Amino acid sequence: MLDAIKRLEPNLDGQALRIGIVQARFSENICHGLRDACLTELSRLGVKAENVTLATVPGALEVPLVLQSMAKSGRFDALVALGAVIRGETYHFELVSNESGAGVTRVGLDAGIPIANAILTTENDEQAEVRMLEKGADAARVAVEMANLQSALRA
Repeated sequence: MLDAIKRLEPNLDGQALRIGIVQARFSENICHGLRDACLTELSRLGVKAENVTLATVPGALEVPLVLQSMAKSGRFDALVALGAVIRGETYHFELVSNESGAGVTRVGLDAGIPIANAILTTENDEQAEVRMLEKGADAARVAVEMANLQSALRA
């Protein structure tokens, strides 16, 4: 039975893909690390620089709106959300974490476009610094794999 099943294997070939990235500027050093790791990995996966659009926004709460605009444009095969929400002394951390995450998910589901969510939510700067490079690169891989999977499912 397993031999007869059509398998859609992971495809990390980004050569034909167009990727949109929305990067928050709050916690700038962390966000730059996320961005650089993501761009490096996209290049390694074959995504051409001219097929990448990068927009920046003030913070994580603004990311979903720009993702929505990119999704509606029809110009992208996948999107990436980059940002960092680091716990402070107030409830604001929970609000920003929950609302930005829900917004990113809603945009992807409503628009039917893959969105790799690499908005870090950490207890402190040190945790964010440890995670930023791997999470940025992982977001690139997720975007490419999911764009190719969506394309294969439509074929």
